[in-house]
Amino acid sequence: MTLHIDYHILQTVPPSNLNRDDTGSPKTAVYGGVRRARVSSQAWKRAIRRDFTSHLNRDQLGVRTKRALELLTARIETLVPEVDPATAAAMATATLKKIGFNLKPKRNAKESDAEQTEYLVFFSNQQLDRLAALAVEAGEAGPDARAAKAAFDEKHSIDVALFGRMVANDADMNVDAACQVAHAISTHAVTTEFDYYTAVDDEAPGDETGAGMIGTIEFNSATLYRYATINVPSLQANLGDSEATARAVEAFTRSFISSMPTGKQNTFANGTLPDAVVVMVRDGRPVNLVGAFEDAVTGDGGHVVASCRALASYAKDVEESFGGTPAASWVVGVGARSEALSELGEKTTLDALVDAVGAQVRSSISEAG
Repeated sequence: MTLHIDYHILQTVPPSNLNRDDTGSPKTAVYGGVRRARVSSQAWKRAIRRDFTSHLNRDQLGVRTKRALELLTARIETLVPEVDPATAAAMATATLKKIGFNLKPKRNAKESDAEQTEYLVFFSNQQLDRLAALAVEAGEAGPDARAAKAAFDEKHSIDVALFGRMVANDADMNVDAACQVAHAISTHAVTTEFDYYTAVDDEAPGDETGAGMIGTIEFNSATLYRYATINVPSLQANLGDSEATARAVEAFTRSFISSMPTGKQNTFANGTLPDAVVVMVRDGRPVNLVGAFEDAVTGDGGHVVASCRALASYAKDVEESFGGTPAASWVVGVGARSEALSELGEKTTLDALVDAVGAQVRSSISEAG
């Protein structure tokens, strides 16, 4: 089985700064010879992981952190309430070192006194729970290294299985990502604008003129093309369970569609939902349809309708030229704006889409195995 699930989303955001560069400007990219708005894949994956917490249980999720020592120590103290905090920390330290992690002192005064791993490590909560149990069983000497590594490399959470994990000092414990997420780019050219603002001191004397603070914030607005794909066999290999694989796909489907990065959200209140979603199940390789927008979309009355038409036309052209008709396809759209996409799949709603994609995965896994 080489099943892939491709997600194509068109989403319009008003004036916003979803994802900033090192100077505070909205991220951009040149594509098709013109400047586009851009939101990095890392920003949207973070938003997806945060959205997971609204509909997945803790034991299905993980945490990416340098503060594994603190988390593991707290779990040990929960398992053995009478343990001395210093002893619990020593047990946690020994356990992490048996896996192969080097620990370093805190970097600044704002952080806790606990040492940290040298780099961010993605743990599932189940892995941390299992490591705590091993630590309690072994005491301050720490568990057997093989057992500790096995506990760290089993029972991957949904987010670890989807987005992968890199362990710099031991590649054998890496987890290859089953999901690819593209940088979202605007379907059209954009120009960054500047909001000049002033703030008044509420306690300033009545005869005092002028602002208490002035500044500028950069922003743009755009109709974004968002794309992601899931390699179902890879996801199943990471999770080791067919039903968990289907649930992971259902969770990703809902969260990728509904999530939104939070950059400057309080300033711009830019929390929109997609204008159109197309989900395609493919038996072969995944296909990113961003080529539909290599010629930047232009339009007198907005970009959504023109973007839907361009996506529908390009998807059909690709299918006619290269074959690879999707095994199944669904469309979720807002009113007549997305009507042009109706020929690409069955019209449905978000809840029905989540159920349909999950059922397709279960059926395909059953047929393959």
